[in-house]
Formats: sequence, structure tokens, C-alpha cells
Amino acid sequence: MSEYQQRLRSLALNDASFVRSVLGMGQDTVEVSRLDPKTHALVRLGALLAIHAAPSSYQASVEVALAAGASVDEIVGILIAVAPTIGLVRVVSAAPELALALGYDVEAALEAHY
Repeated sequence: MSEYQQRLRSLALNDASFVRSVLGMGQDTVEVSRLDPKTHALVRLGALLAIHAAPSSYQASVEVALAAGASVDEIVGILIAVAPTIGLVRVVSAAPELALALGYDVEAALEAHY
């Protein structure tokens, strides 16, 4: 059985030890994911955007992504990449929250413009 098959099997069987490592349970999952830290951080951010996470979650995730070497353009690109999947309503509501996590207040900028 290949490694990826074993990992999928462990998840499907709810293998407690493996599931604990995947879900984090207070630990980082970069190593077990087999992704590089930047990709890992960007994927997690995409998941947060998809589930309408709290703005504080965006802030923490953006900080991790930036520390892992992601650019601001790549972080914004994640929202654009998941847009067809999460839908326009979700994108429109997530954009100002993600912007705040990047240090840009869209609403204040719009008010100042008018």
C-alpha cells in the first residue's frame, strides 16, 4: 500500500492517532501534510475563507502565511482562486475582512474617497 493510500485509509477509518495529527489538536500539521509551509498556510487560509471563519482567524492565518513567505498578492489570490467555489456573496463579505487582516481598511478607504 502506498503512503497516500495509507493516509487516506487512516482518515477513512478514523484512526485516532492519525486523525489527531491531521486535525492539529494543539500542534502544527505542516509536516504531516507533506506541503511546504507557504502552501500549507495558503491552503488553510482558503479553507477559512470558505467556511466564513471569524476575522481573527484570518488575521492569524495571514500572519502565518506572510511569515512562511507568501506575498500579499498571493494571499489576495487565494480569495480569487476560491471565488468560483465559495460564491460571490461569500467573496464580497470576505474581501473587507481579509483586507483588514492585511492592514487595509476597505470601508474607510471607500468613505474617504466619497
